[in-house]
Amino acid sequence: MSGVSAQIDPLPIEPVRGPLSAAIRVPGSKSLSNRHLVLAALARGETRLRGLLACDDCDRLLAALDACGVAHRIEQTTGDVIITGGAGRLPRGASVNLGDGGTPTRFMLALAALADGDTIVDGSARMRERPVAEGVELLRALGARIEYIEAEGRLPVRIRGGTLRGGAIEVGRTASSQFVSALMLVAPALSQGVDIRFTDAPTSASYLELSLAALAAAGVNAEITRGPVLLSAATLGGGLARIAIAPQPIRAGAIDIEPDASSAVYPAAAAVLCGGTVALDGLPRHSAQPDIAFLDDIAMRGARVEVVARDRDTPPTATRVSAGEHLRGHDANYARMPDAAVMAMVLAACGDGPSLFTGLGTLRVKESDRIASVAAGLRALGGTVETGDDWARVHPLPLRMTPASIDTVNDHRIAMAFAVLGLAREGVSIANPACVGKSWPGFWSALDLLRSTT
Repeated sequence: MSGVSAQIDPLPIEPVRGPLSAAIRVPGSKSLSNRHLVLAALARGETRLRGLLACDDCDRLLAALDACGVAHRIEQTTGDVIITGGAGRLPRGASVNLGDGGTPTRFMLALAALADGDTIVDGSARMRERPVAEGVELLRALGARIEYIEAEGRLPVRIRGGTLRGGAIEVGRTASSQFVSALMLVAPALSQGVDIRFTDAPTSASYLELSLAALAAAGVNAEITRGPVLLSAATLGGGLARIAIAPQPIRAGAIDIEPDASSAVYPAAAAVLCGGTVALDGLPRHSAQPDIAFLDDIAMRGARVEVVARDRDTPPTATRVSAGEHLRGHDANYARMPDAAVMAMVLAACGDGPSLFTGLGTLRVKESDRIASVAAGLRALGGTVETGDDWARVHPLPLRMTPASIDTVNDHRIAMAFAVLGLAREGVSIANPACVGKSWPGFWSALDLLRSTT
């Protein structure tokens, strides 16, 4: 399928004919790759990134950094990406286009304010629809000079380099955690650092924790305060109340990027839906990546999730997912792992009863409105889905689905989730299959690998 999949549109998905028995290593974490690209660009000296994800999002960010004078090279024998950092600044401004990449765009807005010169940041038609005003206002509050070129609150924007000084800021509920992560990642390079005080529970706080983990790997110290400190929702339950990052050097060196938990949800779901077992090589059972919690959710639905046993002198290096006797309906809150929610909702449509998903507010402003996109796809196949602003209730699909071509809305996660469903059930075709290149260009080859193990 891999050689022609991007050329067949819509792409019919052939179901597997037996249980799976596969081992697969998914690509490097997209979330960690983007964070370490930012940190490497601001470090002093060379940073070697092992396992950096090769996908449209990361390629766009790497190209934007290159345009702004951050040199990099790829070691041919290992595929490692070696970046020569600018010691807290970007050598020049440029005009850059980050395509559909929400994370790269929001990170670049902050980075551009550290350039020696003005930078214009733009994106695709969809990215021009996605919100950036909150991030722009946070940056302006810390000194950045940014202007909208065409429409207020939307890309493209012009950023005056060298204007971001940092300081203290209060942050309430945001549309995306990526704005706050962007501040955190550039904070060590700012003359005043950044002192973030949350006045409400942070959006997707698990991704802020991932940013803290990436900063720590680059030798950056952060002062973290957890509740109860302030009389606000942010402190309830011991959540993040304050993150303070002082000016300090970002350490260059070697960084190993974990396999992507967000990508791992697809082969894990394939094991659950098709039967059999899939070992996720290199993926730890517990990780700072938020989407690792998808494994806990499918365990609640009846799957078996276990660490692969090695000999006692060798640490475990894989997590194995096996199908249970049946797939249970189960209610779940996906606020901490929004990228995995698409696969979780599609998988739940094969359960033995309805499943209520909550905490989905950020899905409305992703590459597509993912609540609406999943609902439309399942309804096209004969399913029933109820939706609200930040929730969805998924009912079991009929045993004989209505054949349908799934409108992926150019959203990689919609394409991959419904393709996994197509491995288990007849009647699924995927429109615009090439959109998986945003996060996993080799996805169709991986699907072929899974199919070949039955």
